Amino acid sequence: MIDDEKAALIDALAQNAAFDGWTVKALHTALAGLGRNAEEAALAFPGGRPEMIAAYFELGDERMIAAQRGQMADMGLTKRVRAAVAARLELMGGEKEAVRRAMAWLVLPGNAPRLAKIIARMADATWFAAGDKSADMSWYSKRAILGAVLGATLFYWLSDSSMDSEKTLAFLDRRLAGVARFGKLKAKLPRPPFLSMI
Repeated sequence: MIDDEKAALIDALAQNAAFDGWTVKALHTALAGLGRNAEEAALAFPGGRPEMIAAYFELGDERMIAAQRGQMADMGLTKRVRAAVAARLELMGGEKEAVRRAMAWLVLPGNAPRLAKIIARMADATWFAAGDKSADMSWYSKRAILGAVLGATLFYWLSDSSMDSEKTLAFLDRRLAGVARFGKLKAKLPRPPFLSMI
């Protein structure tokens, strides 16, 4: 759990990252804006840029969960997932350039594991916010499928200039509908003989 002091620094850092990228310069500017010493940079994010970016997305995940708590009790699961993703995008709405710079770095060769970890954590947080309580093998498959949807949606959102991200949400709806159709089809398929014995 990210505490309030670090959250304030991440917020200030994200604002500066829109101009200077996720750099030490942006971090120093963020610290100065909060009246803190630049020497704290090494203590705040000893891992440098990877740690700054990971912390930014982690904070967003935590805020999405908090924002959705108790908000979707009367919705079906797919609608709750959709609402959680919409809330997640809204949280990043004023920081799109910072997100763009983060993603531009994450897609560089060698950073794929970091991007995968961020998307996986986002998928887990989204399912948690949506109230998913699965504890069987579907826990893994749900997160893998949603991770693919989230990754595609996030990249679509970065180039979306529509009002209130309407085009991105329509894109998300199509992806979720496709996943739902696949799930229904899969449920109708007969189980292979060797699985019927389990």
